[in-house]
Amino acid sequence: MFGPARYTPRMLRIGSLTLDSPLVLAPMAGVTDSPFRQVIRSLGGCGLVCMEFLSSEALVRQIGAELEKLPFEETERPISIQVYGSRPEAMAEAARMVEASGAEVCDVNMGCPANKILKGCSGAALMGDLGLAREIIQAIRRSISMPLTVKLRSGLRAGLDDAYLELGRICQGEGVDAVTLHPRTARQQYSGTADWSRIARLKEILSIPVIGNGDVCAPADAERMLATTGCDAVMIGRAALTNPWIFAQCAAHLAGEPWHHPTVAQRHQVVRLHFGLLAASFEDRQLLHRLKSFTGRYCRGLPGARDLRRSLSETSDPDQLRTAVDRFFESATRETFRPLEASTRET
Repeated sequence: MFGPARYTPRMLRIGSLTLDSPLVLAPMAGVTDSPFRQVIRSLGGCGLVCMEFLSSEALVRQIGAELEKLPFEETERPISIQVYGSRPEAMAEAARMVEASGAEVCDVNMGCPANKILKGCSGAALMGDLGLAREIIQAIRRSISMPLTVKLRSGLRAGLDDAYLELGRICQGEGVDAVTLHPRTARQQYSGTADWSRIARLKEILSIPVIGNGDVCAPADAERMLATTGCDAVMIGRAALTNPWIFAQCAAHLAGEPWHHPTVAQRHQVVRLHFGLLAASFEDRQLLHRLKSFTGRYCRGLPGARDLRRSLSETSDPDQLRTAVDRFFESATRETFRPLEASTRET
């Protein structure tokens, strides 16, 4: 079904918002914080960045750790802020907070497959209770005037994997401006292959924009998804962890222009930018954890990367870690970097 095809560029509107690129950074828990979003923006090609998902209950209860995630930099615009929960009143209040923040889009998580989210009847669990899903969407739509989107999966498990079609109809009927589909069930998590034919089916029945998500690891994948499913935009998550250049690469490819993998020097430059942004945003303990996580991702595929990660595992000082990473890149000899898929949770 998905043979060679060409994508014809077109303007994408989500409600009152017009995007200059059909490429979207996926919300990823513990990853798409402000420093990472700023890095993605600095490299170009991304039409919309998404914040890691926020608990509506935590926002409404004014929990500090969750409120601290809400602010963003002007350079990150346009930005989407995703909220999750199961109480319509709390979700509506959280959406009002998103609108008050000045973000361009409020996104509702109805697709997260993590067990702790499912147990609270949030995320993908709402695909098993479409009545509650409708109530949540209605409550939010009544509460905000900004563009509203919903991210969903195919369903909870095999045999119940057509729920996305009915939920898509509900979204459109209740005034949602666009939907994003990750075409795996919640039970699949990220195993197997994303069934892009489901994106095509959803696009066929809806008139609002449909954003496709899942298994886009290279520029040719983005073009193929757009061309073969008819979706309006592509959301990229895990591939951006080891290759934050993927949006610029995809944008160039879609425009019919050549694209390149970054050189070691370019990769080092972005590592230093990202580390500087992290250092300005987090205290030592959180900073060290994030530095180690991103070091492993940025260095993956380079000679000696495994030894570097091993040597840094016992490092407890952020400055020592950054010095070691600088030395690693300065001594690297490989000219280009081939991104590899990382393992994390897209929400």
